[in-house]
Amino acid sequence: MAMPQNSTGQNGFCFAQTLDFSHPSPPPGEAGQTFDAPSGREMCGPPLSNGTASSGAPSPSDSCAEPLCSTTPGKEETKYVSAEGEELACGWGAFTPGCLQAFNTSKGVLFFLCVASFLQGMTVNGFINTVITSIERRFDLRSYQSGLIASSYDIAACICLTFVSYFGGNGHKPRWLGWGVQVMGLGSLLFTLPHFTTGRYEVRSAAEVGICGENQSLPCTQAASSLSGYRFVFMLGQFLHGMGATPLYTLGVTYLDENVKTNYSPVYIAVFYTAAILGPAAGYLVGGMFLNIYTEIGREIDISPENTLWVGAWWIGFLGAGAASLLISIPILGYPQRLPGSQRYSVMRVSEAHQLKDGSHKKASDPDFGKTVKDLPRSVLLLLKNPTFIFLCLAGATEATLIAGMSTFGPKFLESQFSLSASEAATFFGYLVVPAGGGGTFLGGFLVNKFKLRCSGIIKLCLFCTVFSLLAIFIFFIHCPNMPMAGVTQMYEGSALPGGHLNLTAACNTECGCLQETYSPVCGSDDIMYYSPCHAGCKTVSENPKTGKKVYHECSCIEDILLGSGDAEAGKCTSSCEEKTLLLFFMFVVILFTFLSSIPAVTATLRCVPDSQRSFALGIQWIVVRTLGGIPGPIAFGSMIDKSCLLWQDQCGEQGSCYVYQNSAMSRYTFIAGLVYKVLGSTFFIIAFLLYKPPPPESAPRSSDASENGNCDLQEHKPSLPAEEDI
Repeated sequence: MAMPQNSTGQNGFCFAQTLDFSHPSPPPGEAGQTFDAPSGREMCGPPLSNGTASSGAPSPSDSCAEPLCSTTPGKEETKYVSAEGEELACGWGAFTPGCLQAFNTSKGVLFFLCVASFLQGMTVNGFINTVITSIERRFDLRSYQSGLIASSYDIAACICLTFVSYFGGNGHKPRWLGWGVQVMGLGSLLFTLPHFTTGRYEVRSAAEVGICGENQSLPCTQAASSLSGYRFVFMLGQFLHGMGATPLYTLGVTYLDENVKTNYSPVYIAVFYTAAILGPAAGYLVGGMFLNIYTEIGREIDISPENTLWVGAWWIGFLGAGAASLLISIPILGYPQRLPGSQRYSVMRVSEAHQLKDGSHKKASDPDFGKTVKDLPRSVLLLLKNPTFIFLCLAGATEATLIAGMSTFGPKFLESQFSLSASEAATFFGYLVVPAGGGGTFLGGFLVNKFKLRCSGIIKLCLFCTVFSLLAIFIFFIHCPNMPMAGVTQMYEGSALPGGHLNLTAACNTECGCLQETYSPVCGSDDIMYYSPCHAGCKTVSENPKTGKKVYHECSCIEDILLGSGDAEAGKCTSSCEEKTLLLFFMFVVILFTFLSSIPAVTATLRCVPDSQRSFALGIQWIVVRTLGGIPGPIAFGSMIDKSCLLWQDQCGEQGSCYVYQNSAMSRYTFIAGLVYKVLGSTFFIIAFLLYKPPPPESAPRSSDASENGNCDLQEHKPSLPAEEDI
């Protein structure tokens, strides 16, 4: 709390008015009438026991109270200092220009933290998930390997969370946050390194080797398979992302919570998390645009983005995000350990911490508790003895598993179900995440603030959202049928293909000498996909002047009533799935209600533990969430998706990435995973609610209603808590 430096050398404060507690709080429009000011009399006394003083002038951090500060005689510079003499001005070391102090407010902190969380979400949950298919294709990775790349972020977070949340929670939070954002930026730059250290991406187009009758020789080299070793560079980049983002969602949340009023805290946290959700949405949209640019910029290529051999410029987004992260870390590093006027809010806060039977939770109220390493085991023990906290962590882990899995492979799910290109699927998924994820996150914090929910009411809200999204999960019973593909989903003559067996050779293409290494799907005029123009028996090629796509003619495997042999166009056949709208709508509902419970769950976690343990509690919660959810989620989903693969890439006898998935199996596995984890999440929220034991009314004095609403009047503590408003 910013305290004035008393120029007289006295420790007491003088008030020009006496405090009269004989009247109830006035309406907001009558603020100040509780003070009685007999003329000619001043009341002098020692500082209030909580270290705060009341004032009626506005401050940089609150419109109701002037920051306690002093002006040196003869100078106009105002200095903000804490009770211990700590500088509370915004700046870097001795450089604290006055123009920066306008940003030394809770709204200023919120803005810069929102930009940082936006960049983190755009990079880790946007760009990476968008380009995962392109990286698999470019570096010959399988889905479980790309899932391991995604999980490296959570592995790093788990390693760093205990250290960062415990020591950072008692340290200078903005410095931890600023350095973390810088590390995150370095991780983004490292992630682009494989693009610049590998040779050019060479793809032999269908025009060169794909037409029937041309030379089909394709030298077999093992150089391509060595590219899979670059996955370790990607994992290291993700590891730095995880290290850098660790302070953001632990120390950043508590720093906001400490510097705003209690009833405004859910709204601030909701805005912060909404930015983190809009980041991935922007990543999907912008990343999808970059994927339409060929990875080797400036090089002419005769294949289009619809071709499955196309690799877009996946690396551009990481360069921009890395540079932006390094820049945004500079203002974050300039913030003080606490904002001027912030300690007032901690005095007004009413404890809702879970009450342990042995009363050991009272140890956390000791001001010296948690300052040294020797208190770390006791801090962990206090949290482990809090059943509400434990089951909130487990519920968060189940939700995180689905979020991590679907955010990583959601675009691939849409790409397979609706027969889209990678860039189209990423853009589609971005359109879902923007309103559903962002809107749900903000709405969750708004509802907590609107209905002024206490801890038990917040848990009820989380339970409602989880149960509702559980019902929507059943939509994954529906799936879009695979587009028929000759030799993969059906025989060339149209009969069913025995499961798990490929037969790409038929009488119509036996003379062509087609290679399985050359995968370049075409859509025939009979609405059947073929592995390549060669496998369709096509003999000539031209270009459609309107679309720029290759068109193949005299295809002996494609029947045409008039011409005898039909034509084929490069790329996948367009899906005409009738369930497309219904599937997208219910996916929207699942995403909306999953994110709707995220901010209430974080708020409940902050409220069910003592104030001194909030940063550490968030750190432990993130460890549980990432260990049980974020890390296994992408790996498990990747393994399940691999099981639904129909057609694997064949590189000189080595299995590469998957070309074609079975839509029914993919939907079935997604439904099973969603059902299991949503049922577990609902169960954990129910147990957390039943085991929660709020503090007795007489132990939690009510803070001034007027203070909560922006008044600065000091009001007599009431012996009872306000009635809880539950949903």
